[in-house]
Amino acid sequence: MAEELEPMTADDGATEQTAEATGESGRPARSAATRYYPRKKVCSFCMDGIKKIDYKDFGRLRRYLSPQAKIEPRRATGTCAKHQRQLARAIKRARHLALLPFVPER
Repeated sequence: MAEELEPMTADDGATEQTAEATGESGRPARSAATRYYPRKKVCSFCMDGIKKIDYKDFGRLRRYLSPQAKIEPRRATGTCAKHQRQLARAIKRARHLALLPFVPER
């Protein structure tokens, strides 16, 4: 019991190599093949060939409302600028006619 055990060290340079590969943060280095690229969003109205968005189609319009009954932005839905303007106008008309809620449903 009087003997002290010395920690074993490997002098093969493995610790230096892992330190370089992991970088400063201690995480493994990412290669270019595993880089995350978000998929390009495509306007669903353009894909379906819809020229004009109808305010009476409240089933489709409801998909573009948040849980707080706010109109979702383009960056979240992927609609093009032309259809986003038509979508906002149609949602506002449907709200005015009480087809869609102004406030979230409880």
